[in-house]
Amino acid sequence: MTQREESIRGKVKLSHTNTEGEPDLSHLSRSNALSDEQRLKVLSPGMLVIKRFLRNRLAIIGLIIIAFMFVFSFIGGLVSPYDEAQVFKYVGTMSKEYASVTFNDEYRFLAADGRDYNNLAHSKFILARNTGKTTFTAGDTQYHIVEEGDAFYRIVSSEPIANMTSFRGIVAINPVAGETLSEAAKTAATEAVGSGANQFTAEGVLYTITQNGREYVLGRSGDAAIESKNILEPAVAGTTIGYAFAYEAEKAVRAEGVSSFVVNGQSYEIEEEDNLSVIYAVAGAGKVPYAILSRMAIQPVSQAVFLSLEFKKTLIESVAAGADGFVHGEADGAAVDYSLSRLNNVYTVKSDTLTHLISIHEQPSKTHWLGTDKHGMDVLTRLMYGGRISLTIGFIVVLLESVLGVIMGGLAGYFGKWVDMLIMRIVDVFNCIPFLPLLIILGSIMDTLEIDPQLRIYYLMFILGIMSWPGIARMVRGQILSLREQEFMIAAEATGLSVSRRIFKHLVPNVIPQLIVFATMGLGSVILYESTLSFLGLGVKFPLASWGNIISGVTTAYEMTNFWFVWIPAGMLILLTVLGFNFVGDGLRDAFDPKMKR
Repeated sequence: MTQREESIRGKVKLSHTNTEGEPDLSHLSRSNALSDEQRLKVLSPGMLVIKRFLRNRLAIIGLIIIAFMFVFSFIGGLVSPYDEAQVFKYVGTMSKEYASVTFNDEYRFLAADGRDYNNLAHSKFILARNTGKTTFTAGDTQYHIVEEGDAFYRIVSSEPIANMTSFRGIVAINPVAGETLSEAAKTAATEAVGSGANQFTAEGVLYTITQNGREYVLGRSGDAAIESKNILEPAVAGTTIGYAFAYEAEKAVRAEGVSSFVVNGQSYEIEEEDNLSVIYAVAGAGKVPYAILSRMAIQPVSQAVFLSLEFKKTLIESVAAGADGFVHGEADGAAVDYSLSRLNNVYTVKSDTLTHLISIHEQPSKTHWLGTDKHGMDVLTRLMYGGRISLTIGFIVVLLESVLGVIMGGLAGYFGKWVDMLIMRIVDVFNCIPFLPLLIILGSIMDTLEIDPQLRIYYLMFILGIMSWPGIARMVRGQILSLREQEFMIAAEATGLSVSRRIFKHLVPNVIPQLIVFATMGLGSVILYESTLSFLGLGVKFPLASWGNIISGVTTAYEMTNFWFVWIPAGMLILLTVLGFNFVGDGLRDAFDPKMKR
């Protein structure tokens, strides 16, 4: 006799006996199958719920989907050979900016040694030249403009050496203390005042005249700077271009028939080429490149790079010819291809160099089953880690809102009166708050405060849980209002049980079935909320992964059509997970319904 038969013999007086007077147990089922009709007669309520749930095919499918998502997210991340934020790179050729070329159409200045000629003085020069003036004042210094050639000016500053007075053609010259004037300088000054000139040269010295009514100030000029549209650059590294050299080089290049000049005892020769002049320093029987003069401003991208004379020659020739690229041999003998692109007046020089490149949007392969995203990270691995966050947020939020909802709903339903009214008004206030706009605002605040991505997840779970409990509180309150008047509660009160035990030991357990259904169906909604916020950039932040922010990485139509492997798998996982929880919730609702057929 089985244990089950002995139990029944001891508890129930059997009406069936055999010929020997022993109880006849042949009509009892010995099957363990849930579908056995005789077994159904002795099934507990829990077994009936399980039987109804297992009979629902959609619920079983949902359960399988949820189980797969948990295995995929929590176990898949452990077996994946890659990390969540691992960036994959490869060695490849990349076109990098190397230098820029501009046809210069602006004046540039070079100050004389020891002279304080700055940007303010330069701007005053531009204003004076544009208005046709030959003098300007910057600070306390007056400057005179001396035209040396086309787009080439020498700026001189004047030092007063004498005061002059003119009356009816008679000019009186009174030198200041410590200054003397030669007769040639006095004669030239008198003639300049008579002709109305404001500068003259005598004995190789430039003098300036400043008029103030009938009085004049005679000044001896000294070089302050040169202003030119030409660019003078060293031909070899380490060469310094001084003022005296720049002035003489500019004069010699612009002068007709001049191919050499001398500065500080050093001889220089000029060789004219297309669009540039190369200046060589003469050393004995030979000569070495010293400087380049042209209208082209050539700037390397890095200050650590010095562009050689041959490179500049080739570059200027290519720009002048309108070529889209050129080939230049480096010092080690290797030939490098350079490309030229133009934007307005600026030419950009780019070269192909070997470098470490990020594997952006790599197509699915054996190495990366779902390819890589725009950050060069493995999509499949990020989907696994993203599932952890999405599912964890869903369960913790549902747990938090369930605890708050059961406590508040249980108190409101059991005590009623003013307690019920107070709690229900709080619920009404929460229901009046626009949920999604509030989440968007709070997400923006966290962006402004630059909250740490890991800490942001906890804030997100807390906010979602606090905002979601009123629905559960209403459901629990309604159930407890109907349960508290039943006989078992009257008996519990008669036995002297405390209020907390009556609520949480007798009332709340009777609400658990409905609570399970409510929470299961709410999980899908929480995951959708989290995905929406992450898609909008207000939820889980990079480098942490969630299914929502994986989809948000695809923002253009080009990416959506060409890189489907980034966003479609994440969207399918969200869809299947939400469907799975909804299927399980529907199955539990039907299983707990006492009106369902057995």
